[in-house]
Amino acid sequence: MSRILIGVSGGVAAYKALELVRLATGAGHAVRVVQTTASRRFVGAASFEALTGAPALTSEFERDPARGAFPDQAAPDHEPLSHLELVRNAHIYVIAPASANTLAKLAAGLADNLVTSCALAAGCPLVLAPAMNNRMYEHPATRANLGLLRERGVILVDPEHGRLASRGEEGIGRLAPVQRILEALEAALSDRRARPRDTPETAGRDDDAAQRVGGDHGRGDLRGLRVLVTAGGTREPLDSVRYIGNRSSGRMGLALARAARERGARVSVIAANVTLAPPSGVRWLEVSTAAELKEACEAEFPHCDVLLMAAAVADFRPRAPLRGKIPSGRAGPRAERKRQPPPELSLELEPTPDVLAGLAARRREDQTVVGFAAEHGQTLANGRRKLALKRLDAIVVNDISRADIGFESDENEVSILAAGATRHVGRAPKEQVAEEILDVVVALRAGAVGE
Repeated sequence: MSRILIGVSGGVAAYKALELVRLATGAGHAVRVVQTTASRRFVGAASFEALTGAPALTSEFERDPARGAFPDQAAPDHEPLSHLELVRNAHIYVIAPASANTLAKLAAGLADNLVTSCALAAGCPLVLAPAMNNRMYEHPATRANLGLLRERGVILVDPEHGRLASRGEEGIGRLAPVQRILEALEAALSDRRARPRDTPETAGRDDDAAQRVGGDHGRGDLRGLRVLVTAGGTREPLDSVRYIGNRSSGRMGLALARAARERGARVSVIAANVTLAPPSGVRWLEVSTAAELKEACEAEFPHCDVLLMAAAVADFRPRAPLRGKIPSGRAGPRAERKRQPPPELSLELEPTPDVLAGLAARRREDQTVVGFAAEHGQTLANGRRKLALKRLDAIVVNDISRADIGFESDENEVSILAAGATRHVGRAPKEQVAEEILDVVVALRAGAVGE
């Protein structure tokens, strides 16, 4: 059991904090709630108190009958300062929803209410789940505040695209699903428990695994990095029913996402038609076509440190897809229809934009970009050409002429090409291949890849 302190700031999404409390207490955690005054316009303290079994507070000057204790603790025999005692007892503090106003206060180090005072005094991990109108979320001031908070080690559970509170409005800014917020909390708690404490002998010592390609996979060597993974395969519509697609299941991308999360990264996944269950503790964005994937990547790429472009993106799409359904051309009774040959159909295709090359062309110097190439024979020669042409840091190449690896398989065999280096990974489960790829990423960022 862990102790979770939940801060609730003002906004329509405040009512969703009740569901977060319900899920957290149902999972066996002890929960306390603090609120801003504005949040009580949307949900009252009595509802939180009924779910947690403990007082919900709004002000540092409000007496806490539990004296800062969580439901699994005995109250102390003195009256402590509530904002200090609550975070002293908490294993993790999450503000959900975190409004634009609250984000601005936290970035500036302000503590003018109980929610922000707890954040400033917290020695435990701080998790923020923003929620606001898309125009507020995309404002340069909000983006700058989020960037500053990330740099300070705050864990962000990014909002998703969807319907917003204002009638008829849709965009980015919708509070992340509460199940995903809870999974992010539990992942952070698990990472905190697993992280070894520094000793005088180990403090400041570099992890050898972060300095080489291969070998033991370093736990925590991606901590603090934002990793963007694309997974699955795009589908380009012929009409409202049919499409041109590929056989990519998304298994490799999901293995990369899980491995990066376990190594401490904050992971976002852009999933193209993936039917597999999303990994816990990652941000999940769904797309279908190459155009949708391009739009999502262009929105997410500026905010990531590492891009792992594992999705199979269509090279061509129908030039003029039909909005309705293309008629079959067969008529008459069923028996007669079976004897009729299907009508011929001419299909005109056009190339899709090269999403990866476009992203790599406007990358920052501190970003690491890894591409994936499914080749049919001549794998290394084509891979090296794409590595140089698209200006990538590395490219992962596999041979799709083999039926025992790659698409729809739990195993893969790849070659990881970087400037001046080639690493072959023999046939292995995709989870192991993912670790090998991330070892190369770590080495690239440390400047340790070479002949």
